[in-house]
Amino acid sequence: MDVTQVGRRGFMGAAVAGAPAILKGLQAGKAIKVGLVGCGGRGTGAAAQALKADDYAELVAMADIDMERVDASMARLQKAAGAKVKVESDKKYVGLDGFRKVIDAGVDVVLLATPPGFRPEHLRYAVEQSKHVFCEKPVATDAPGVRSVLETSELAAKKNLSLVAGFCWRYSNYIKETFDQIKNGAIGDIVAYYATYYTGPVKPMPPASTRPAGISDVEWQIRNWYNFCWICGDSLVEQAVHSVDKVAWAFNDEPPVSCVATGGRQIPAEGGDIYDHFSVNYLYSGDRRAFVSNRQTVGCYNENADYIMGTKGICTIGRGPTPRIAGATNWTFSGQRNDMYQAEHDALFAAIRRGQPINDGKWMTTSTMLAMMGRMAAYTGQQITWEQALNSQEKLVPDNLEWNGSLPARPVPLPGITKFV
Repeated sequence: MDVTQVGRRGFMGAAVAGAPAILKGLQAGKAIKVGLVGCGGRGTGAAAQALKADDYAELVAMADIDMERVDASMARLQKAAGAKVKVESDKKYVGLDGFRKVIDAGVDVVLLATPPGFRPEHLRYAVEQSKHVFCEKPVATDAPGVRSVLETSELAAKKNLSLVAGFCWRYSNYIKETFDQIKNGAIGDIVAYYATYYTGPVKPMPPASTRPAGISDVEWQIRNWYNFCWICGDSLVEQAVHSVDKVAWAFNDEPPVSCVATGGRQIPAEGGDIYDHFSVNYLYSGDRRAFVSNRQTVGCYNENADYIMGTKGICTIGRGPTPRIAGATNWTFSGQRNDMYQAEHDALFAAIRRGQPINDGKWMTTSTMLAMMGRMAAYTGQQITWEQALNSQEKLVPDNLEWNGSLPARPVPLPGITKFV
């Protein structure tokens, strides 16, 4: 795995002055204590992979919004990892502040797998407390959150902490080998990239009639988090960001010049404010283009594919069992595929053992911002430049959230009416 170190910034210096010493490589046999924040399916999977990544990794603390979710996750992990699950009853936490309790519970590594609206705050606290981190994608839902995560990733680099992102394709050996072929000139210079992410709905919004009496706005929205932009980022940012990440990778994580986009809500839903389809046209330097389209609708054609067009050939990923290149150079991946989800954690724990940190901060923020930029263009109906998107002042995530608090749902954005902020 290529290591990307994040650059230093002078204004972060004061934040790390006098920082406590951290792990500088661990001898074999010494336990690496792991904490899990977010005990849903992805968080439980990440914890299982973390425990498998190192012979002496052990799970010691967990947090979620419900004890039932914590217990269900723990039961699954005990089946998968047995005695490596060492979570005592007083290390199982519930509530919006549970992340702090896990991070403060004597862990060495924290796995952040809550909905992404919480990611910037959780990541910042983890790094401030000198913890190594695995954080799921995307890393924020608004531009202020992206800027915060970028600063935090720089702080992690200064503290020699490892920070691994859940952009799993970057850890896929067969996709990495495909992109190595492209970077070595197998299709010539990239002219255009077309990516599709056509699926069914991830977590459909339940009818308003099913909302329990007395439940607060905050609790209702968190329990149905995928349907609210402030906490999920919308379908382009939360799901299709994987396709956007591959686009960013192909263009060497160089930001685009601008983009235009369309999108909307084709199938009505009660409550929620997200779109069910997007189509984004990114303009890169040299008049190169990237197109990303996603849709989440029942009963439609599904596809998750990449078509990369160059001056000497075309690379296709996802339309067939293996990636292939046709043109001046013909190539097909012929090796054994790895488990990219496991590979993320293998890389993280190996880095901790070696005392040689890896930091995905720069490109994980670029990919998140790239998807968010497309969302901004679709919501407003305007052409959005990279600088506009990165410096947007629109803050979606509320400050000082309270579990029993009021939080009116935002209206579904209307292109030409919704303003860029």
